[in-house]
Amino acid sequence: MMYAFESDSQGEPTVIRELDEVVLTCDLPEQKLASGDIGTVVLVHGEGRGYEVEFMTLDGKTIGVSTLRADQVRQAHADEIAHARPMAS
Repeated sequence: MMYAFESDSQGEPTVIRELDEVVLTCDLPEQKLASGDIGTVVLVHGEGRGYEVEFMTLDGKTIGVSTLRADQVRQAHADEIAHARPMAS
């Protein structure tokens, strides 16, 4: 299993692993996803160069699984607050 390293707010390295929550860092309108949406990593590609990320509604409905580059997501942190938005039609 391969992992990607990024830095936390104190510059300490963190690892993005399968089943970690990540935050989308860009809008993906063709997938109805917006920057700030939270997803779960289901697969790490190429030592963290990319990820398969599942995005779901709060009631557990899968919106989709997206293949994303490492620069399109960041690790979610425990001291952050989640924000809800309705799904675009």
